[in-house]
Amino acid sequence: MTTRIILASASPFRLAMLRNAGIETEANPSRIDERAVEEAIGDAAISPENLAWILAEAKAEEVSERFPGALVIGSDQTLSLGDEVLHKASDMEEARRRLLKLSGKTHHLNSAVVLARDGKALWGHVSVARMTMRKLDPAYVGRYLSRVGDQVLRSVGVYQIEGEGIQLFDAIEGDHFTIVGMPLLQLVAELRRLGAIDG
Repeated sequence: MTTRIILASASPFRLAMLRNAGIETEANPSRIDERAVEEAIGDAAISPENLAWILAEAKAEEVSERFPGALVIGSDQTLSLGDEVLHKASDMEEARRRLLKLSGKTHHLNSAVVLARDGKALWGHVSVARMTMRKLDPAYVGRYLSRVGDQVLRSVGVYQIEGEGIQLFDAIEGDHFTIVGMPLLQLVAELRRLGAIDG
């Protein structure tokens, strides 16, 4: 019997990543409010990695309750600059300020993936990428954003390294899939182990 695999996300990048890997997947976005989940955590000392895990788990469990028997993939990514966790920019002005804040510094992308079935998490993993941005001239940032447009608002870092965003960096430590938003190698290995994909 074929396992039904559902991605609990509206991210076209994550869906394309899975389909390009030969994994038959359908997308059914989670209905959870990520900021509400964070507020519920409150002032607890949660690391950015654990926050990504908690959000990915909440998404996977919520969607898996709606699709009994399906294997649901929840994924989330946080961006941490020192102790600060940054969220997606709400508009292009915030995107501009974000890039200037990251300019010349190293930040981390914390990408979590969780598998759930029938409302219960079965497995999870977090991978971290270390991203060192070159020193950016403010005028260049404006030109960059006008070229790439508001698609950058879909990315927590307001850049997309699979496109022109790669030009913003001096150094990157971490795999491509973690940076794009999901630790794919570890996920594929677990799907094989569970017998959900051929292997």
